[in-house]
Amino acid sequence: MHLAEMSWTDARDSDADLAVLPVGSTEQHGPHAPLGVDSLSASAIAEAGVDAYEGSVVIAPSIPVGVAEEHRAFDGTMWVGEDAFRAYVGDAVRSLLDTFGRVVVVNGHGGNTDALRELCARVTRDRDGYAVPFTWFDVVAPDVPLGHGGAVETSLILHLRPDLVHEERFAAAAEGMGESFGEFVDGTNLAYDFDEFTDSGNIGDPGEASAALGEELLAESAAALANVLAAAAER
Repeated sequence: MHLAEMSWTDARDSDADLAVLPVGSTEQHGPHAPLGVDSLSASAIAEAGVDAYEGSVVIAPSIPVGVAEEHRAFDGTMWVGEDAFRAYVGDAVRSLLDTFGRVVVVNGHGGNTDALRELCARVTRDRDGYAVPFTWFDVVAPDVPLGHGGAVETSLILHLRPDLVHEERFAAAAEGMGESFGEFVDGTNLAYDFDEFTDSGNIGDPGEASAALGEELLAESAAALANVLAAAAER
């Protein structure tokens, strides 16, 4: 059930005591992948996880802009600061709790992780309800590194929306890619923004991506989300 397609009386009369809130980002993922990778991923995994769960769950409209200032040097990237993100998403979660009592936030962007954990804890501690974040790439174990706009994320989009992936740009992405998420000296990351350690914007070679791997990632993530939904329903 999609909340945006329901009337308020449908929401009131629904037997759902769980809602999922997909949260992503609109940010660069290299020259080959769409800016909406994280939001597309979060929404698709939310849908698949709800389908795999044997209960009644409402899917809220996704939040497509997250904590992504580190990508600001790459055109098209949108971002909000952590305070604004915590306030906005926190209130979105609170509003869902008013009707459904429990919320699982399905996250598709690494930059959102800390803020989501903090705001879900705050909401849970402060009111009669329960909220918890689920980040899909924390529960998968592919044979290739996660990276950023690398083989893992690119595979998922190749499965979901192959029309948005520019495979002819894989070589350029690999040529300008970074090797790690920062510029480290004795365990200290000296870099704050992505353009300091990658020219193309991605970390990892998207040439190793495949739609078959993307299908496996979606299934694995959906199964894990279904387990989290079942556990959240008991809180």
